[in-house]
Amino acid sequence: MPWQQKVPYLYGQPIGVSFVDGTGASGVLCGISEGKLLVMQYLYHTQFALMQYDLYTIQDIHGFPLCPDEGPLY
Repeated sequence: MPWQQKVPYLYGQPIGVSFVDGTGASGVLCGISEGKLLVMQYLYHTQFALMQYDLYTIQDIHGFPLCPDEGPLY
């Protein structure tokens, strides 16, 4: 499925983004606006940033998998 068709299903969810240059990013998908993919990313401490990626730079997006059902680790 082309990544553009995944956007409505992944809106508000954690995603991984792969770019055509071989790099990647992760964050929460906030939508598409004015030719850009909007992703909320964690920076550090209590800081987050809404990153805007040009659509032509994106190769694919993937939702995060669920955690293994092994119970609490504490």
